[in-house]
Amino acid sequence: MAYTSRSLRGAAVLGSAVAVLGLMSACGDDTGGGAPQKVPGNASPASDGPTGATTHTSGGSAPASPSAASPAGTPSSRQPTATAGTGGDGTVDAARSTRCHTSELSAAVGRNNPGAGQENFPVVLTNKSARTCTLHGYPGAAFVNASGAQLGPDPKRSSGKAATVTLKPGQSAWAGLSFSNPEISEARTATPAALLVTPPDERDQLKVKWTAGAVPVSGNSSSVFLTVIAPGTGA
Repeated sequence: MAYTSRSLRGAAVLGSAVAVLGLMSACGDDTGGGAPQKVPGNASPASDGPTGATTHTSGGSAPASPSAASPAGTPSSRQPTATAGTGGDGTVDAARSTRCHTSELSAAVGRNNPGAGQENFPVVLTNKSARTCTLHGYPGAAFVNASGAQLGPDPKRSSGKAATVTLKPGQSAWAGLSFSNPEISEARTATPAALLVTPPDERDQLKVKWTAGAVPVSGNSSSVFLTVIAPGTGA
């Protein structure tokens, strides 16, 4: 009987050892696997006709937050090429490498197309160079007085999907500039002498004479909005 008891105790000890070895083996499987892989990727940069512009070398406008406002107007029949860009396939990088520089562009403000209490102006950029170049995203803009001091805050960005617009020599692209009619919104106003326009991804500006009267600069509904660049002139 004593022999049988020692055998059972030995079997129990052997079983415990096997269980411990099995547990140690499972823990090794959990911690001994390969480290997580790093996946590459980017972490998510009014007159009767257009009024001409000259280059102005002061600083560019800062980007602003999106809004739903957008101006009326349709591109002209002589349209440059527009290619939608998601930023994940190199489209945006390609656009920046071939982008139009300020010195290669002229700017103009087209005729007002008012509606629903909004004043809507196309801001037109035309390729005056001898090469084909591209525009992508939002321009910058700022109203200034005769002394060059800015009137009101920088325009905000209207919501919209940016597309790369390819401009051959002589072709144009436009962005909509919109604000609420100050007589309706009762915003405080000022009358600018000029509109400074900064092409996308550029620092130098183009100065366009402003002849469309008072614009809102503070108070109720005083925000000014800009849309993404689109092909044509917005006329």
